[in-house]
Amino acid sequence: MVALLAALVEVATENPPGRAYLACVDTIERTLSELSFEHERVEIVSPDAPRAAVAAWVGDPGPTLYFHGHYDVVPAAQPSQFMPRVEGDAMFGRGTSDMKSGLVSMLFAAKAIREAGVHLNGRIGLLFVPDEETGGRYGSAALAAAGRLGGDAIGMLLPEPTSGVVWNANRGAVTIEATVWGRAAHVGLAHLGVNAFERAVAIVEDLLALKGQLPAGAVLLVGGRVEAGTNFNVVPSECRFTVDRRTTADEDFAAERRRLLAVFDRARASGIDVAVDVFQEGSASRTPDDVPLARALASSVMEVTGAAPGFEECPGLLETRFYAERGIPALAYGPGILAVSHGPQEFVKISRMLEVAKIYALTALKLMAKAT
Repeated sequence: MVALLAALVEVATENPPGRAYLACVDTIERTLSELSFEHERVEIVSPDAPRAAVAAWVGDPGPTLYFHGHYDVVPAAQPSQFMPRVEGDAMFGRGTSDMKSGLVSMLFAAKAIREAGVHLNGRIGLLFVPDEETGGRYGSAALAAAGRLGGDAIGMLLPEPTSGVVWNANRGAVTIEATVWGRAAHVGLAHLGVNAFERAVAIVEDLLALKGQLPAGAVLLVGGRVEAGTNFNVVPSECRFTVDRRTTADEDFAAERRRLLAVFDRARASGIDVAVDVFQEGSASRTPDDVPLARALASSVMEVTGAAPGFEECPGLLETRFYAERGIPALAYGPGILAVSHGPQEFVKISRMLEVAKIYALTALKLMAKAT
């Protein structure tokens, strides 16, 4: 398990922009082949770098419990973050917590079930997907649109870094990149230009007014990424910035999406040349904590760790939504810690990676093992 995690961390699958994806897919497929797993590479059409998911199975075709995880990671501040190091029970490196350790846990859970020779009422499906860190447009969303996600599912487990709790709900999200255009000119003749940055500021002021109207718990983040201009002495002809709106379960997602986009409609009506790319969106979702999958997972956590897990809402967006919106129970539980994920000292406890593998295997057996 440790060797596989180190091998995965060494592949710098930074997203954006979507780097080294196929190298990581090669590593996953090579491991699956070495372990004699039936598997398939699923090509995903993208305007950028090539993308692919990997699917694998244990058991006979039929009702499927999916173990689903993403192999992309957020960009690293230093190349050394892709040089994994082990200190005691911890492995440090980009993606150790979010969520390559989870990929290892789910793979070894499936391996344990197969090697135990347990006959299942259906099968375990493993999905390794790209692009989660930028919304899943060319990952899980593309697979869902193509009918390749959860058509025969009875449940889904997602090994995100949940810090020991079960995430059975997530917030909704609408994430956009806005591009404002102007006209370049020399600073000495600025009156001949149109300042795209200043026009973007006018839109941001409207967005901040909207932010002030939101209920407690709702989020509107402006400027997570900003890019404008070419030099200090040139009127900027283009300005790009992101807006990330996170809705609560109590908000009407469709209405809030319209309210956000109305800001840009008003800007256009005032004469501002602006385009909007919605590159991530998903409504809030929830799986009740008393469904069979939740009971099986909670019982398995108790058996392995000695403590019952809490059920909480994830503060962000989860790929459980692609299953939950189809009525499929979907829960997140993984070995990582959210507080260290995406940070310069990201790490995972190796013992937790093993625990989660045991928990996933037990959960599957409780749900799917045939009576003997």
